Amino acid sequence: MLIWDCIEVGRNDAANLVNAVFGARVMSRNLAVMLAGVAVVLGATFASPVMETARKGIFSPSGFAGLDPLIAVQAVMVIYVTAYVVDTVLLHTYSAFGMPVSTTASLVFELVGASAAVAFLANIPDQVVSWDKVGVVISAILISIVISGIAGWLIQRMFRGAIQDKPDDHLRILLHGPWIAGLMFSGLTWFMVTKGLKAVPAVNHMKELSFDAIGPVAMMLLLWAGFTLVIHVVLTVLGERGTSNLFKATAIVGMICLSFAFGQNDLANCASPGLSSLWLWQNQEMGVTIASKISIPMWALFGCGILMVLGMFSKNAQRVTRAAVNTGSQYDHVALYAPKWCRRIAKTFMKEQPEIELAPPPQRDDQGKRVHFDPLRASVIMSVSAGVIAYASSSGIPVSTTYVTFACVLSTGMADGVLTRGDGDRKIGRAIWVIFSWFSGALLAMAASGLTAMILFKLEIVGLAICLVANFAIRRLVTKRSALHDEKFHKNISEADAAGS
Repeated sequence: MLIWDCIEVGRNDAANLVNAVFGARVMSRNLAVMLAGVAVVLGATFASPVMETARKGIFSPSGFAGLDPLIAVQAVMVIYVTAYVVDTVLLHTYSAFGMPVSTTASLVFELVGASAAVAFLANIPDQVVSWDKVGVVISAILISIVISGIAGWLIQRMFRGAIQDKPDDHLRILLHGPWIAGLMFSGLTWFMVTKGLKAVPAVNHMKELSFDAIGPVAMMLLLWAGFTLVIHVVLTVLGERGTSNLFKATAIVGMICLSFAFGQNDLANCASPGLSSLWLWQNQEMGVTIASKISIPMWALFGCGILMVLGMFSKNAQRVTRAAVNTGSQYDHVALYAPKWCRRIAKTFMKEQPEIELAPPPQRDDQGKRVHFDPLRASVIMSVSAGVIAYASSSGIPVSTTYVTFACVLSTGMADGVLTRGDGDRKIGRAIWVIFSWFSGALLAMAASGLTAMILFKLEIVGLAICLVANFAIRRLVTKRSALHDEKFHKNISEADAAGS
């Protein structure tokens, strides 16, 4: 189950790391996945060797310490196994239908449902679940979506106002590129220091001497000035070759930074239940009082990172990437599913098509494939995502990479005015459907985990067999239904392309 879940996390959460670079056709998806995959594996390998098993302090394994030691270990292991049984089905379903979902939020609500159910059956007081922490996670989801949306819209409008629809204009990029890219690189540096490399002692020491010593605002201004000067000199030397590749470079660097941080921080979402169960099995005599954090060998971290990357190459991962890119595409007609009620709501928010197009006109690359947005917008998506995550992490707010990046894809599209024409109701409707599914999926995960945990705790091995059969059956059904769904919503897109849309 650990192997399956690591692959499923790669199919969904990790797949969102390449959305911006792939959507701008900066590089092919396979190449982007390989580059991001290397960063994910490196981040996972050098992640903290002490893994938090309760994830954000959602439940306390020590709450079962009052039971018989063997029963206590069994209770906690039931919670972890339940998380896998439900998570593999949930992530597989979301990925098969191209829906991005946060693995952090999924695991949190699975732990809530399972631990509450087991505590009830074992007659343990309800302090096993930290409901205040659950409230913090829910608030963080809302805050991350809102902040990412507002920041993405404002920054994209500001940068687009400077570059306009001429991202290939040498003189314009030479004039505005250095300060724009300098600001992006400053945000990425802040992100790596506070989030991506926070487990490295040398980086923490450097952070104390810089950001902590003179303050984050002053340090960011110094970084901005330094990056701006260096980039201006480089562009002057390289000429048009430099200006034409500037924002491609910022998008790629942003993807690498996010991928490394993902491997560092999100590895526990798929690894902690299985590794925690293994640890408890091997250390039953130590009980559950110290089971909130466990030591993990580097080879296990490396192996889990490899499994996540394998998931990023799968067909379902391609569906997740393609759907997210289409949601923010500058093309009028896209292959997307959105329920009718979501599209009706979307139409109430749509405005008439702006007289002046803010984004460059739709283009195709050398292979004839759609360029859904230009490198400037891809860079904004990456840098704003990194900035929001860095700010949240430094403030102690748990946020999701998936939620942040998806919100940035959508908000930058709104800033460019590409969601108010053509299939605008389908794009905005899809966004409404995705956000609705985030919250409904969390409730479903909690309910399913509670039921699964009760079956496992009461029926033990027989219950495990029942749950695994149900898991396989649902996954098989979802695979068949999603294949038909995917074919249905892509069969007419070639005709739309032929019509010039």
